[in-house]
This record gives sequence, C-alpha cells and structure tokens, in this order.
Amino acid sequence: MSLGERAGSLASYEHGRGLSPTGSQRRKLSFNPLDSWVLPTAPQEPLTAFETSATKRLCQVIAAVVYCLFAAGIVFGFAALKPVLIERGVYRDRCTQDELDEHVRVCYGQEIRLNFMFTLAVVATNVVALPVGTVLDRFGPRICGIIGCVFLTIGALAFAFAENLSFDGYIPGYLFLALGGPFVFIPSFQLSNTFPRHSGLILSMLTGAFDASSAGFLVYRLIYRASNRVFSPKKFFLCYLVVPAFILIAQIFLMPKESYKTVSEILKEAEEEEATDAATDQVEEDEAAVRARAERRVRRESRVSEVTSLLSTKDAERQHQREERKEAISGIWGAMHGRTAWQQIWSFWFLLITLFTVIQMTRINFFVATIRSQYEYLFKSWQKAVKINEFFDIALPLGGLVSVPFVGVILDNLSTPIVLTLLVGCAILIGVLGLFGAMWTAYLNIILFVVYRPFYYTTVSDYAAKVFGFQTFGKVYGLIICLAGLFNFTESGLDALTHRVFHNNPVSVNLILLGLAAIVGSCLVGFVTYKARTIRRSQLEDEAEGASEQLMPGASDSA
Repeated sequence: MSLGERAGSLASYEHGRGLSPTGSQRRKLSFNPLDSWVLPTAPQEPLTAFETSATKRLCQVIAAVVYCLFAAGIVFGFAALKPVLIERGVYRDRCTQDELDEHVRVCYGQEIRLNFMFTLAVVATNVVALPVGTVLDRFGPRICGIIGCVFLTIGALAFAFAENLSFDGYIPGYLFLALGGPFVFIPSFQLSNTFPRHSGLILSMLTGAFDASSAGFLVYRLIYRASNRVFSPKKFFLCYLVVPAFILIAQIFLMPKESYKTVSEILKEAEEEEATDAATDQVEEDEAAVRARAERRVRRESRVSEVTSLLSTKDAERQHQREERKEAISGIWGAMHGRTAWQQIWSFWFLLITLFTVIQMTRINFFVATIRSQYEYLFKSWQKAVKINEFFDIALPLGGLVSVPFVGVILDNLSTPIVLTLLVGCAILIGVLGLFGAMWTAYLNIILFVVYRPFYYTTVSDYAAKVFGFQTFGKVYGLIICLAGLFNFTESGLDALTHRVFHNNPVSVNLILLGLAAIVGSCLVGFVTYKARTIRRSQLEDEAEGASEQLMPGASDSA
C-alpha cells in the first residue's frame, strides 16, 4: 500500500535529519513513522545496535524483509484475486434471476459486494495506522508483530472457511488481513537503526517488500489456473497460515522486544548525562556517588565509541550537508514549523493537500477495484480486458520497486512547487488516458499509474514533513491519511453511479474525478508556488539586512 511509500519516505527523512525526542516527551521508540496521539505511560529503554551481534541484526533485517514480502500489503493485490472469486461464484447469490438467466459474468450485486470488500480493507489499512503508532510506542515492536500475527491468522481462517460459515466470512476475513499488514510492517522500520551506515538500503528493501507483497494474489491466481482450478481459495489460505506462524516465531525468538535507538538519540543521551554530571561536580558527595559517576562516564565513553564504529563522523557530516541542501531546494521548508497542530490543520497548507489526497486516493483505489470492468466496457471485449488486468497485476508490484529510487532523486533535487506540478500533471494525464478504449492508451495508462502511485504517496509525506515539521507530524499527517481513508467509502457510491446511472459506462465517473483532481491540484500548485516565492523573498531580505549590518556596524543604532 501506499503505506510503504509513506512510511519509507518519512523514516528515511527523519533518520537523515537526526531527530529525536527529548525531556519528558521522549518516547521509547527510536522513531515512529506515523507517530501517535498518546504518549507512553511507562516508557522502557530502547536498544542500541551495538548491544546485539551483527549476525543477529542481519538475520532480523532479512526476516523482516521476508515477512513483509508476504504480509505487509497483500490486500492491494485485489485485482488479481477478484477474478478467482468471481469464478468460484463468491456473492453470486446477490444476482437477480434476470441476471442469472442472461448468464452475465459479473452481476451488479456481486460487483458491488466484492468492491466493498476491497474498499473496507483500504480504509482499515489507513485508519489503523494511528492505533498502531500508539501500540508501538507503549508496548514495542514485538507486541505489535504478535498482534499482526493474530489478525493475519483470523483473516486467513475466515477467508478459508467462508463457504462453510453461516455468515459472510469474506469481508471480515479480508478486513483482518488488511489490519495485520500495518501491525507487521510499521514496526519493521526501526530496524534501519541496526546498521546506520546502510539505513537507506534497509528502508528501501522494506518498502520494496511492501510493494512486491501485492503480487501474492497474482502468484496464487497463476497456481490456481495451472492446477486447473483445483487449488481453491480455501487451500491457499490454509497454506498461508505458514506466514503468520513464521512471523510469530521470528518475533519470539529473533526480533527485538524494544525498538533500536537512532544514533542521534544515543549521542543526545550521552550529552545530557555528561551535562548532569558536570553540574554536580562541585557538590560534595560520598564515595558511592563519585564511583557511580565514574561508572557512568565509562559507559558514556563506551557508547560514543561504539556509535563511532557504527557511523563515522564523515558519514554524519555528509548526511547533514545533504539534508541542508534538500531544505534549501524545497523552497517551502519550515513554512508551518513551530505552529500548533490546530493552527496547522486550519491552514490552506493542510486543506489543499488533504483535499488532493482524498481525491487521488479515491481515484487510485477505485481504479484498482474496477480495472477489469472498466476496460471491458471501453473495449467491448472481455478477452482484451483480461489481458489488461493481467498486465496490471504484474506491473503494480514492479512499478513500486522500479520507481522508488527515481522518486527519491526527484524529491531531493527539485523544489516542492515543481514536484507538485509534476504530480498534478501526471494525475491529469492518467485521467485522460483512462477515457479511451485503445490498447496502447490502456498499457500507457497502467505504466504511468503504477509509477505514479508510489510517487504520489511519497510526495504527500515529504510535503507534510517539510511544511509541518516532525513536532506535530503524527497528528497532522495522520489526520490527512485518516480522512482520505474514510472517504474511500464513497467508492461504493461511485460503483452504484457507474452501474445504475451510467449503465456500466465508467467515463462519466472518471471525468468527474479527473475534473476535481485538476481543479484542486491546480489550486494546490498555485498556492505553494506563491508561498515559495514569498518565503524566498523574505529570506533574501533577511540576508540583505544581515549583510548591511556587517558592512556598517552600528548603522541601525545611529539611525
């Protein structure tokens, strides 16, 4: 999901900035990509990387990448699973007698119910990010992982035995699979602190695993077809129970109970401890206190020495220079820093990016859920729609893997107004291509879509970090994604509009969404561009005033 790009971009950004909480607000988590609304009541001491052997840390990273590959975002492979469910007659009982007599491939009631299953999963994936942050802060990554195992197990069992249950087991089954993903995926990002010199590589691997996890249902569909429809969903989901079992074993016997500290947290603690000891040096103390202070000094020096071995000073300076350059290039860095979350939420900075996120997330997930039915109408051919659907199932996970490095280059080297212009331009182009029923436009549309999706999610998180800052990031960014996720419930209305009002023609609904995206996107680009120029003008005036004071010291006093 989307969640991978968001968390990956933010985690790497925060790690590069060297941010860490201090004082009474220090969280036990090294960093939390989505933050939380509630501070921990009884924080426990996080781990430092040098307290664990390099071999074990490497095994932890490998294990996390493996289970994220199979669990983190599997529900986003819905387009590959949906044809299998249709062939198995799932929700066929919702068809009318007339539809059954006409032997329609997918009836209206069946289509709406299947799409609602995906819509609910998408909403849950976005909304659950907030409670995941709270659980992670309070109880650590191991408890989060175990909760994820429980959800994945319930989801797999409900889906496997849905045909035998007296109630609808498909929707709750898919819902629990969606809930399990964030509980497994989000805590894994603290593992970037296991090898600080290679944190970017680790974050990229985890994000790539999330993107590739959507291919899980594609692999199943291929096996299903190769087995001549014998390998039923029940058999697949019973076999899938191996995944939560592996995660549970890894959490108990391999993964850390507490999150690893960032390098900046370790150094900050050493500085605070040294300052405390220096303040008490002049106070007369007994022999035990002096000895305790000496022991703390030895531990402090040891920690600093270990940190130096984990991340050289040259690496830290180089990273700091890169981050300063990114701030200067962005053009909007710090626009709302230092404001309260309430002030930030009631600003145009927040309003416009939230509206754009709501519209785009709805467009993206609506397309994923209805791609086959849309192209079946546009092509007037079931066979061509199947080909496009199969191409999309392969391109979706590959698009995330291929685009991640390029997205990073774009965000690091272009100003935010230019990035947003590219984002809105791509959104409009994709919308236009989706209106035509030609094979080449369909293939081009899908290629752009699978590349645009991670670009869009990462840009939104990058925008929020640069504009609002990390002090209120969890609340502000979390609210953006939560609102966008909740708004995805409108997909059921869009489905009904497409099938009932426009008689299965998706063009009208796509035109409405395209128009909204173009209007809101243009307003966003115009506003940010204007503000960037204002900020730049203010910076130049400050620099000119500073230069004037240096050339004529005391001039302002004489005036």
